[in-house]
Amino acid sequence: MKTPGADIDVDHQLVARLVETQHPELVGPLELVANGWDNVLYRLGDDLCVRLPRRQVAVDLLVNEQRWLPVLARQITARIPVPVRRGVPSPDYPWPWTIGPWFEGRPGTEIAPAERGGIAAEFARFMAELHAPAPPDAPRSPVRGVPLAARDADVRLRLASGVIPNSEVLLGLWDELVATPPLTGPATWVHGDPHPANLLLIPEPRTGEQRLSAVIDFGDLNGGDPATDLAAAWMVFDAEGRATFKARLDELTDTDQDTWARARGWALNLGSSLAEHSDDNPPMAAIGRHVLEQLLEEA
Repeated sequence: MKTPGADIDVDHQLVARLVETQHPELVGPLELVANGWDNVLYRLGDDLCVRLPRRQVAVDLLVNEQRWLPVLARQITARIPVPVRRGVPSPDYPWPWTIGPWFEGRPGTEIAPAERGGIAAEFARFMAELHAPAPPDAPRSPVRGVPLAARDADVRLRLASGVIPNSEVLLGLWDELVATPPLTGPATWVHGDPHPANLLLIPEPRTGEQRLSAVIDFGDLNGGDPATDLAAAWMVFDAEGRATFKARLDELTDTDQDTWARARGWALNLGSSLAEHSDDNPPMAAIGRHVLEQLLEEA
């Protein structure tokens, strides 16, 4: 599956015009950084970035970020992209958009899994702080934070596609994990997309060990099962880093074994999706392969 086409072509001239018209005090050099599935990202000067939906389906996700990231920032130590300014619809562009902080660092996809272990304890702390009970009016997602059983049909279709290696072993693992008891406690805040591309890493000056610079892209933010996010144990880390991440999170939250089992199920769900649907995006395809390899090694 290829990256979907844009509903609106967001180019340099459009972004410059929007910033100049709505937030002239922040006008500065613009540099295209990313043009992804849902959003276009431009760096603005040295310290800011502009994020604009390129598809209608992403608009509500950006509005959720604008509404809830300032709230979550009160409980999270790690840096997250709290909006600095909000853009409003105009004759030039029909949707809301955001100016946020620019974070230095490299996406986790540019760092080998074996070198990401330095962020394991920091990332566990982020998860522990994020996974507080979500309020009744928190966003809900039809595909993230939901019971594993809600993803059963899609996972089985992927594993029957003939595209994913070792699908029979993975199907047996899925049969086991999807039967795990569902969440019984309150819905918590869930990032929803806990893969390495949404983590910015920066080397510690003295040792060169990677540290967590920021956690980004909260478009899938919702209230649901925190096990969705704990799939990061397999998506981000190798076995050593995963052990550190899990041990630290257990210290901070006393995460039960059913939650970890559902997290493995979420890793299989997300990993198989990336493995099947990232033909034109090598970094995301590599995440999918890594997740499935980690699960197979454990199995």
